[in-house]
Amino acid sequence: MLSIKYANQNHSTRIHESEGVVYLTFRNLEQAGVLHGFSTRLGGVSQGDLSTMNLSFHRGDDPEAVMENHQRFAQAVGYDERKLVFSDQVHTTKIYKVTEADCGKGITRESDIISIDGLVTDRPGIPLITFFADCVPLFFYDPVGKVVALAHSGWRGTVAKIGKVMLDYMKQEYHTQAKDVLCAIGPSICQDCYEISGDVAEEFQKEFTEAQYKDFMRSVGSGKYHLDLWKVNQYILLEAGITKEHLETTDICTCCNPDLLFSHRASQGKRGNLGAVIML
Repeated sequence: MLSIKYANQNHSTRIHESEGVVYLTFRNLEQAGVLHGFSTRLGGVSQGDLSTMNLSFHRGDDPEAVMENHQRFAQAVGYDERKLVFSDQVHTTKIYKVTEADCGKGITRESDIISIDGLVTDRPGIPLITFFADCVPLFFYDPVGKVVALAHSGWRGTVAKIGKVMLDYMKQEYHTQAKDVLCAIGPSICQDCYEISGDVAEEFQKEFTEAQYKDFMRSVGSGKYHLDLWKVNQYILLEAGITKEHLETTDICTCCNPDLLFSHRASQGKRGNLGAVIML
């Protein structure tokens, strides 16, 4: 029986199982009919610290096992893994506009998508994927302009407000209005599990109001703090124009659920990568 520790009881994150592959979705995106999913550790073929559903080719895994994992995850969620477009995450706020010419980059052919933490497209049938093991996945769907996007938001991306950067990019390239966008903050590390140093806390203090800072940052003594990445990203997205009724926030922490999800903190770096996927 699947045992999950929930951070709260908002139940925005939904659990699905298909042929042994367990994955997660969000209520608002499901209701809008947009294909999306967030993988778990369950249902793949990888071994050891990478068991079983590692989706990264850069964690020392057998490439054939990774490919099999992608095939299983794709079948469960409902997209063609051969058309996947991979991000190349380095904790920046750079966004890449995906077209049909990019299909397969990262999985079936070499990719020239370098140093990119956000992917966006208005082309149907192209699955976008970004990778995680504690950092925050941000899902975007513009139902008016028919645009989907994903962003990888660790602490550096969060303090640089990648969520706002993505919305600005979508407006510039596709005339997206933030008030129309459905957004989800995906499974990632919760505040109780995420301890940071004073220098990182100072970066957030510079970029946010005093009231906001006190709301998402908690001192635990000895120059250490607990940071609530979920709450920071809520502030960023709401201030950028996302409406409260269009925003879902996860209730599942990666670090609290190491048997279900890969967590860099919980495993001390001995782990695979989870994947966030979205497609028109």
